[in-house]
Amino acid sequence: MRFTGTMKVNAAGNLEIGGCDTVKLAESFGTPLYVMDEEYLRSNCRSYYAAFNKHGADAIYAGKSLLTLAICRIVDEEGLSLDVVSGGELYTALQAGFPMDRVYFHGNNKSADEIRMALAAGVHRFVVDSFDEIDLLDTLAREAGATANVLLRLTPGIEAHTHDYIRTGQIDSKFGFVIPNGQAREAVNSVLARENLALRGLHCHIGSQIFDLEPFWDAAQILLGTARQARDEHGWVCEEIDLGGGLGIHYTEGDDPPSVTDLAGTVIRTVQDTATRFSLPTPKVLVEPGRSISGPAGTTLYTVGTVKTIPDVRIYVSVDGGMGDNPRPALYGSVYECCLANRPLEEADAKVSIAGRYCESGDMLIWDADLPLPRVGDVLAVSATGAYNYTMAMNYNRFPRPAMILVRDGEAELIVRRESYADLIRNDVIPARLRKPRD
Repeated sequence: MRFTGTMKVNAAGNLEIGGCDTVKLAESFGTPLYVMDEEYLRSNCRSYYAAFNKHGADAIYAGKSLLTLAICRIVDEEGLSLDVVSGGELYTALQAGFPMDRVYFHGNNKSADEIRMALAAGVHRFVVDSFDEIDLLDTLAREAGATANVLLRLTPGIEAHTHDYIRTGQIDSKFGFVIPNGQAREAVNSVLARENLALRGLHCHIGSQIFDLEPFWDAAQILLGTARQARDEHGWVCEEIDLGGGLGIHYTEGDDPPSVTDLAGTVIRTVQDTATRFSLPTPKVLVEPGRSISGPAGTTLYTVGTVKTIPDVRIYVSVDGGMGDNPRPALYGSVYECCLANRPLEEADAKVSIAGRYCESGDMLIWDADLPLPRVGDVLAVSATGAYNYTMAMNYNRFPRPAMILVRDGEAELIVRRESYADLIRNDVIPARLRKPRD
């Protein structure tokens, strides 16, 4: 496992993150345990802020990758804006006191209640995804006596080289208005005709875990082509171009993502040059990083429960978590690196497969990991789990979801409590006809 952020081996010979011994963290907080390296998280925020802000651009943290009250506070303190995709994410931001004039509201099927909530809160931008949403947002904004500022999510017809489930820029996608078939042009016309909608810019998101910057270059040119068409037909001036997120991170050996500086240079230069070529005012550039901020800063700790050897076949090492706290391997075939937190420097002498405890044969966290032969009670650390682990966690088999902590300067602070069995049945209701006298 590659050490990143504040990771190191301490004097006791254990993996340390944020100045905290991970073996002691497992003892104190239990496992599974999400551990967030606060300094590394802040450093990733600062990299985006520095690379884009100096060009008058804005980095918008994608809350879907990881969002809690404490994470909202950190993102706010580091000067980034926030992208939310649901009423629940918006509510979290509101409860955290995040400034609504830096909130962008996404989603391909926003409900009327969510839109009313966002209008009342005064979110900065609605990223509109469908013709039905144009109608609904216009109606609700009129009822509220408000004007909704809009970015149109467009589908540029670009297929980034990533997993099918996280590829979103191609024509056949549930997201956005397609540019090549004329839907985007029709959407621009529709928004511009509404009294309670103000079209501020154009948006696209071409996928996730992207290592090649060329698709961002292509997307910027295609969006600005749509902006030029709207300028020629309506005199509309595009104020903002949002190129979404998607920058990849290191999960395993061979992953070599571009730097944030390289990403900024590519998109800023492309937008500036293309706007000049099209005789357009240069719009403000927006990007929406999520995974590349939260992902590398997270590590999940597990305790080894059983070691099962099938001679000449495989060694299964079962841990006390799995697809309930990290569904990505089961959903996408995602791969991760790991080490034994209590024996990180021991030479690997076994090839093992890390199995989860959920009642599914597909509940495998890592296939064929090279480790010292694990023993019952060892603490396993899986790296780069800060994005799309906690946010996608579930209660399958009625297992409670794990706790999450922030570590920094030798201090560990709880930011999400571990669920209890009582939490699992909190919303269950027994109809009167099924009740027993003791109920």
